[in-house]
Amino acid sequence: MKALLWLVVAAVFTAGVTTSSAQQKTETIRLTVGSSHPPVIPWVLAMRNTVVANTNKELERRGSKYRVEWNEAYGGVLFNFENTLEAVEQGITDFAWVGTLWEPAKMPVHNIGFALPFVTDNMDTIIKVMDELSVKNPAFAREWTRHNAVFFATTTSDSYQLFTKFPVTKLEDLKGKKILGAGAVGSWIEGLGGVFVNSGIPQMYNAVQTGLGEGVMLIPSGAVPIKLYEVAPYVTYVNIGSVPFGAFAANKQKWDSLPQEVRDVILPIARQYSAENVRIVKEREKAGMEAMQKHGAKLSTLPDDERTRWAKSMPDLARRWIADQERRGIPEAKNLVKQYMDAMRKGGAKPARDWDAGL
Repeated sequence: MKALLWLVVAAVFTAGVTTSSAQQKTETIRLTVGSSHPPVIPWVLAMRNTVVANTNKELERRGSKYRVEWNEAYGGVLFNFENTLEAVEQGITDFAWVGTLWEPAKMPVHNIGFALPFVTDNMDTIIKVMDELSVKNPAFAREWTRHNAVFFATTTSDSYQLFTKFPVTKLEDLKGKKILGAGAVGSWIEGLGGVFVNSGIPQMYNAVQTGLGEGVMLIPSGAVPIKLYEVAPYVTYVNIGSVPFGAFAANKQKWDSLPQEVRDVILPIARQYSAENVRIVKEREKAGMEAMQKHGAKLSTLPDDERTRWAKSMPDLARRWIADQERRGIPEAKNLVKQYMDAMRKGGAKPARDWDAGL
C-alpha cells in the first residue's frame, strides 16, 4: 500500500514538473528585425549572427521561460534606405540597422565622420572612438531618444573608394561626372566639378547601368555583394577613410515592453554587433579584391599626391559642420571635433588633413 502511495506521489510530482517545464516553453515573444539592405551586406548579416542567432541560446542557457520568434525582414521588405530611422521610430520594425548617413539633419552628431574624411581606415579605432564619445557627450544619446530609439552598437566598415565607368588617375577625371553615393558623402566631391547623386546600395547597380550615374563613392564591402564592378569596372582605391555610418538599434517602446530578463539577455549580445560587423568585413576584404579582379575589374590606386591634393582642396568641412550644429543648438560641436581627432591620433591614425587645426 505504501509502495502504491509513493508511486502516486511520484507520478503527481513528475506530472507537475513536466507541466511546469512545458509552461516554461510556451511564452513566445515575437519580434521583427529589419533592414533596407539584404543579409549579404556585412552590417545586416552581423544582426543575424549576433542577436538572431544567440538570443534563444542564451535564454535557454539561463533557464528562462521566454523564447523569441524572430521575423527577419531584410532587403527592403518593410522600408527602404531613406526610412531606416523612421521605421524604428514608428515601430514598423522592432530592431533594425539604422543608416545614420542618410540622416544628416536628424542625426548630425552621428555624421561627424563624414565631416572629417581622410582620417583613418582602422575600423577598430573608429568603434572605440565612437564608444568613448557616446559616453562623454549626451548629444549622441539625444539623437536616439528624440526618435524613440535605443542604440546598441556602431556600424563602420572598410574605407570608401571609387567605382566608375572610366579610369581615374587625377582629380580632373571626375569633372562633370555624375557620382552616386549616400547623402553624407556628397561634400567629398565638392570642388572637384563632379555632380553628386544621392542613392542607396540597393539602387546603385541599376542607376549606373541605366546612366543615372557614371560612378559610385562606396565601400567595397557594400559594392562587392551587389557586383557593382560589372557596371563600374574601374575601381580606384582613394582610401578616403572608414567612418561611422550607422548603428544597430531598437524601437524604444518595444524595448521597454520586453521582460527585464529578456532585455538582460539581448543587450550584451546586441553590443557584440560592432565587432561582428568588423570581423565579417575583414574576412571578406581579400576575397572581395580577388573576386573583382577575377571578373575583369580594373583595380588601381590614386597617386599619393592626388590623394593629398584631394584632402587639401576640400572646403573646411569641419568648420562648416561645427557652424551647422551650433545653429541646431549643439554648442559642444567644436569640442566633439577636437575629441574625435585627438582620439583618432591616439589610436594611431595619421590624418591627411588635421581638421581640428586652429579650432
